[in-house]
Amino acid sequence: MSEQSTEQNMDNLNQTITSASDTATEKEFLDNIRQNIDAVDCEIQTLINNRAKLAQQVAAVKKSHTANSSTADSNPIFYRPEREAQVLKAVMERNEGPIADDKMARLFREIMSVCLDLEAPQRIAFLGPVGTFTHAAALKHFGKAADTVPMTTITDVFREVEAGTAMYGVVPVENSSEGVVNHTLDGFLSSSLKIIGEVELPIHQNFLVAEHTKIDGLSRIYSHQQSLAQCRHWLDVNFPNVERVAVSSNGEAARRLKNEWHSAAIAGDVAVAEYDLHKLYSNIEDNPNNTTRFLIIGHEAIAPSGQDKTSIVVSAHDKAGALIEILKPLSYHGVSMTSIETRPERPNKWAYVFFIDMNGHIDEANVSAAIADIRPLVKDLRILGSYPKAVL
Repeated sequence: MSEQSTEQNMDNLNQTITSASDTATEKEFLDNIRQNIDAVDCEIQTLINNRAKLAQQVAAVKKSHTANSSTADSNPIFYRPEREAQVLKAVMERNEGPIADDKMARLFREIMSVCLDLEAPQRIAFLGPVGTFTHAAALKHFGKAADTVPMTTITDVFREVEAGTAMYGVVPVENSSEGVVNHTLDGFLSSSLKIIGEVELPIHQNFLVAEHTKIDGLSRIYSHQQSLAQCRHWLDVNFPNVERVAVSSNGEAARRLKNEWHSAAIAGDVAVAEYDLHKLYSNIEDNPNNTTRFLIIGHEAIAPSGQDKTSIVVSAHDKAGALIEILKPLSYHGVSMTSIETRPERPNKWAYVFFIDMNGHIDEANVSAAIADIRPLVKDLRILGSYPKAVL
């Protein structure tokens, strides 16, 4: 759809509205608008297919370059998180409405997902089962065209990606209400995988029932223990006498309703469609700003996107002031630290490692200099990854 043809369609629509006389029937008026909509739809469809053809050309170039390369790596990389982040940011920056910036970006996210699937289908492992918030984060980041595969544990997600069975993995790392997910941090201590992206997902909890649920006879409410905690006040007010049963995940909570007429579940939007449930109440979380951050894990290093984070893990010497020494180079080089977490350094007793997130990319001079200054101060330092900040 060329800019000229789009403007022409809009001019036609505006002329139709302006010239509509009092004698024109509503049907005639709407038919004219719908004809303009149909014309725009045809042009949009043509443009989407043109974009898909360009994506196929990109794939052909990458495959040809890899086939002619003398390096050992024979697998071209099709998913470029820094490129996708730049495209989505550009979409929002040039958006003029009436569609909201984030909704416009989500439309493009799905178009990009379909185009990437044409280049090379993407298999994404996530902490399952289906219907969890991690599943929702995987769909938000990779789009619905990706092949998302549920794993039983966070460790399984790491193993699936390490083995190459999945190209990338999605794991939760922290919640604004409940804090850090220790299993994810521990996963990096025994894995060489890198962080290649992040997703921030607003956590909206729904009170779900099945078609056969008898509301008056509810005797239990299933959900993950964190979700039950996040909805404690709402449950105290609305269902104070109904048993709350913690299960392994919200997806598991939703699944259980299939064979139980006396139960309800607390879960997110993805579970509604996956398990054919109904929202009895929406957004029941006590904190409306509750958000979970997820990490995308993979093998490759990521080029700068322009708005990035860098994550490192540091094993400090056992001495007074060790942490202060580590943080001084960040301040000296003007690097903003966004978070720091502590985990035991197994198998050593009373020894700890620090997970540090900072703004900027490792290729930026100040970030590189700060990390170089930290290295001689610690027993070990590993760069977990530099990656684009969450866009959506």
